[in-house]
This record gives sequence, C-alpha cells and structure tokens, in this order.
Amino acid sequence: MDLSHLGAPVGPMIRVNGGFANRMYRLDTDQGSFAVKELNLLDRRRPYRAEEVFRFERAAFAAGVPMPEPISAGHGTLVHRWVEGEKVPEAPVPAAYAFEVGEILARVHALDVAWTRVPIEEPVSRDWPELAARAAATGQPWAGELASRVETFLAIAHFVDTCERPGPVVLTHGDVQPWNLLARQGRPVVLDWELSGMLDLSGELGSTALSLAKGPGFDDIEPAVFRSVLDGYVAGGGALPPPGPGWFVFMIGGWLGHTRWNILRCLAGAETGTGPDLALSQESVRDGVRGLPELFGRLAEFEALLA
Repeated sequence: MDLSHLGAPVGPMIRVNGGFANRMYRLDTDQGSFAVKELNLLDRRRPYRAEEVFRFERAAFAAGVPMPEPISAGHGTLVHRWVEGEKVPEAPVPAAYAFEVGEILARVHALDVAWTRVPIEEPVSRDWPELAARAAATGQPWAGELASRVETFLAIAHFVDTCERPGPVVLTHGDVQPWNLLARQGRPVVLDWELSGMLDLSGELGSTALSLAKGPGFDDIEPAVFRSVLDGYVAGGGALPPPGPGWFVFMIGGWLGHTRWNILRCLAGAETGTGPDLALSQESVRDGVRGLPELFGRLAEFEALLA
C-alpha cells in the first residue's frame, strides 16, 4: 500500500490487535499518527462502497461528530488520524455517555449526504442443517452445540426475514457498539464507519441502546442506560419510531450473518491474508452459537424496555 502522502515514517507500522472483519495498523510519521486499515476484500459479506462511505465520514467530521478525522480512502486501504482514548468495556456505560451517543446518532441522521440506493437484500440463508453437518465432518469444536440448535437458528432466520420494520430508513453508521467506541475524557468517540448505509431507524436505535446497556451476557441490562440513548436521541432532535420487535431485528440479523460468515471461514480451515485471524473467527462462532439463541429467546424482555 502506498502511504507516502502520510509523511516519512519514524518507526515501523504496528499491527493493532482485534478487528472482527479487517486488519488495523498504527503508523507514526513526521506528520503525526495514523490508523491504517487494511480492508478484507476477499470474502466480505457485502460490497464495500469506499467513496460513498468516505464522503459520509467527511460530512460527519465536518459537522463536529466526535470521530477520527478521515484522511484518505484507496483500494483496500482506509486512513484516519489516530485518536487516543480508552476502550469501552462490554458493560453498561454511564447514563451520561449513553445520552451523548443518542445525541450523536440524531446529528448523524440529520446530515444531508447523497447515497446511492441498493437493491433489497436477498433472503436470509437457511442452510444451517448443512453447516452443522459440515462442522461435524470437519471436527469443529462447536459442532455439537450448533447441531443441537439448528431448529433455533432456522427460527431466527425466519424472524429476520419476516419481521416488520416500522421505518423510517436513515443513512447512518450502522454499527455503534462498544468495540467501535472510545471514551475520551469520559465522552464518546465513534470509530469504524465501514458498515455505513441505509438502515431502518428502529434497528439502529435498538441495537445501539441494548449494546450499551448490557454486559457480556443478557443478565445485567440497565434499563436506565437503554432509555438514556433514546432520551439523547430525542434531545438531539430525533423522533422515535413506534415500539415493537423490529427494534431488535437488525441486531439479531447482523449477528446471525456474522456468525454464518465466520463459520464458513472456519470450515475453510485456512488462514487468509486479510480479515480476522482464524482464531478470532473460531471465537466469534462460539459466541454466536451460544449467544444468539439466548438473545432470540429474550426478545419479549427487550421489547419491554421500550415501554
């Protein structure tokens, strides 16, 4: 990758741990510090719209959204100004932090940025029995757990396909989760905009509010934190859609697709040059096989948070 426009390096580019889809590096030069992201273009779940995402990021940054400054977007490489901050743990965040995230979403949704509409996505895959059989044949460590939950995964796929989305559809970040946030002096910074696009508003709000209000499982949800995200959204000028299961279908569907994508990577059994490490894919599958059925089983409980 040609990074000469970033200045003369003052040290080697350093791999940053993590990355559920791509690979991240830090580069220090005589012009500052930069986050260099190597995009996985080999087996993405959907095409990456680099130019439109970069234009959206530039508009959000210019509007004062707290985020790393977008520097450049080339084929397979994104560059942002490096931002120092504390990682957000997978635990209920302070209510004030959640409120500000809600306000940020309202500001993002108010941006006037052109975006090319895409065709309606294909129906959710229903090949879970086949995946379970292949997992058993290849000796995957989670094969037995997946086989015992095939019917549940088929039910989840049906729910994602048929659940009504109340609208409206907005142009948004699409993945405001703890792992895509930093805390800088206690206030949020929004990272990783690659999944930006058009999304049902309730799905964006439900996914964000639930993720910020819970810990690693679903036993320590803080309703006040959940409500703080929504209160912040209203305070920022946004209007809430009507309550219903559609608030959580995007979160469930996203996790379902992410789990299936990582299953396919594990079944291939080979380390690829881009995207997550094979060990991280194995971890993601284990989390999905165990966590998705629990998430789906507690849907009515989550809907109660909207009352």
